Amino acid sequence: MTDAPISTRHSGAVRSTELRCAIARLRISRFRVWSFGPSRNDNSGVQGRGHRLLSAAALTLILAIITFVGWVYALGPLPLDESRQVSTTIVDRNGKLLRAYAMADGRWRLPVDANTNVDPIYLKLLLAYEDQRFYAHDGIDPLALGRAALQLGTRGQIVSGGSTITMQLARLMEPRRQRSLYAKLRQMVRAIEIERTLGKSEILDLYLALAPYGGNLEGIRAASIAYLGKEPKRLSLAEAALLVALPQSPETRRLDRYPDAALKARDRVLDRMVEEHVVSPEDAKQAKAVPVPKLRKPMPILAPHASDTAFATVKDTPVIKLTLDANLQKVLEPLARDRAVALGPNISVGIIVVDNESGDVLARVGSADYFDESRAGQVDMTRAIRSPGSTLKPFIYGLAFEDGFVHPDSLIDDRPVRFGSYAPENFDMTFQGTVPVKKALQLSLNVPAIVLLDRVGASRLASRLRQAGGNLVLPKDEAPGLAMGLGGVGVTLQDLAQLYAGFARLGTTKPLREVVAAKDDRDPLRLLDQVAAWQVGNVLLGTPPPENAAHNRIAFKTGTSYGYRDAWSVGFDGRMTIGVWVGRPDGAPVPGLIGRVAAAPILFDAFARTGKTLTPLPKPPKGTLVASNAKLPLPLRRFRPVGELVRSGGEQALHIQFPLNGSRIDVDRSAGSEAAAMPVKVAGGVLPMTVMVNGTARGEIDGRRQRLIDPPGPGFARLTVIDATGAADTVVIRIQ
Repeated sequence: MTDAPISTRHSGAVRSTELRCAIARLRISRFRVWSFGPSRNDNSGVQGRGHRLLSAAALTLILAIITFVGWVYALGPLPLDESRQVSTTIVDRNGKLLRAYAMADGRWRLPVDANTNVDPIYLKLLLAYEDQRFYAHDGIDPLALGRAALQLGTRGQIVSGGSTITMQLARLMEPRRQRSLYAKLRQMVRAIEIERTLGKSEILDLYLALAPYGGNLEGIRAASIAYLGKEPKRLSLAEAALLVALPQSPETRRLDRYPDAALKARDRVLDRMVEEHVVSPEDAKQAKAVPVPKLRKPMPILAPHASDTAFATVKDTPVIKLTLDANLQKVLEPLARDRAVALGPNISVGIIVVDNESGDVLARVGSADYFDESRAGQVDMTRAIRSPGSTLKPFIYGLAFEDGFVHPDSLIDDRPVRFGSYAPENFDMTFQGTVPVKKALQLSLNVPAIVLLDRVGASRLASRLRQAGGNLVLPKDEAPGLAMGLGGVGVTLQDLAQLYAGFARLGTTKPLREVVAAKDDRDPLRLLDQVAAWQVGNVLLGTPPPENAAHNRIAFKTGTSYGYRDAWSVGFDGRMTIGVWVGRPDGAPVPGLIGRVAAAPILFDAFARTGKTLTPLPKPPKGTLVASNAKLPLPLRRFRPVGELVRSGGEQALHIQFPLNGSRIDVDRSAGSEAAAMPVKVAGGVLPMTVMVNGTARGEIDGRRQRLIDPPGPGFARLTVIDATGAADTVVIRIQ
């Protein structure tokens, strides 16, 4: 009874011990698999560990990529807008630089087009020295980086950099003071972005505009102008190598401070180009013999007044193109300066040149010296309102010719006359007696001009000049009067030039243009009839020229304002019109300042300096009456003022009965010219009488005081009848 329980307990203990031993053996076996290798489970363990390592590496790579992408995203967009900001430049009609304005922070950065602004030899050296595979890589050149590292390792110094031009552009767009691996990585990323955004030509243009050259100079154009005194379109080998070398260390190679360092850097570029077989040793040797400049030259300032006006009026435009001709401007500015100095202290000179056909301003010299304060150099005298003296007289004669009551070969009296309290006198206080009308204008006689103005009407003259673009300025609340014929009104030199160009254009003016615009919507403005405009121009062509000047080459008129304050001379040929003003900007009188003596010689010299052969004036229009006084119709042989007409009895005043003033005449030309003839009927007056249409004689009134005439073409026409005493009546009709 007692043995069985003991046996059972022993058996259970044995099984418990065996179980513990089996568990221990299993643990030992697992330990051996992980720790000591060969067993049936070894391959599956290695694979598991490899998968875990690969997973960890992949996770690390993904995290790195995400981090890198986030960093790139954090860089933000390329600062292209800021990098494209340049100095505002004013160029002439051919693209030549007239003036540039520094940026707001004082830097000079001019826009660059590598294809048109830069010498190919410079581009060849630049790419060979900085980036030989510029057109092949996408912003980063691994070969250049490897070569730079190899040269650094073998020679112990940097022989050539690994940065591409695109990487350098990235650095210029986002400058960093310190060089580091992070900065280089940033440049690489930005270089790839730039290549994906811009084309190669755009990248090169932007680099050439931003490359530093020391001080406040940025870009090859600013550097070439400041150091070499010229645009980089034409460079010698020495100049091109110098401009390649300077941006490597712009502050330590500044020509105005460290010319020796710049010289050595230039020579290293040449040596490198010889090694690369880009330049021959002989050419490099000759280039090394050329000294480097040691002074910085000022930026060009041509046509400063026109440039200032354009800069102030045209906004948000980096390059403003003017109609001026830089070559012409360059020769006229010294002319104005030299003549002003010769005329005396405080004297200034204004000159404007206008192309007759287009109305383009070809040159504008606003003062004798832009920087001379004693002569108020910054005041543009071509736009200043001044008294024109006698320069408005040709327009008085033009209206008289247009009205048909006077001809250039008509006779007119130059003798004392009074209009109420106003008694005009000639400049020399003498009278010439009876003279041809053309001589009265050529000699600028005052009395005949005022007598004709009285007949034409001062208000009509003022209205016609304003209609043609002349902005006349009268005292407040004052109506045009006879005094305006002798300078009693304000006008600018540029307006006078526009009006005088109307003579060469046979009666129409073109509003002046100085800033080139994409669209030109200027319409011609009416000044005079064609015949009258030609007659005035032909008369002015015979004006006696200054001493030692050729006759009958330039049609011109002079003027002198009251008190010797302004001297004028305006002239034209078939191609251009030039206006000259001389005086003191403050309006003070200058004794002896006369247009013929002070301004006319400058006018003729200006024409000579244009370098153009004088162009003849247009031929007389069809229907122009060209005849001597003896062959003129009797009423046109002598002009008599209305108040002095001599009559034999109690004749009625001349009056056109048909057509009425302002009437519309329908003309049917289908049945022939005879059926289309228009009758002209008059009452009063003294026979013989002459009919004139738009200044052209159309025959004489018969005994029945009428005449049939061939009407002019559609439009407005001025019909005038003049009797034997010089009395005239005029109507304006519309033919349709």
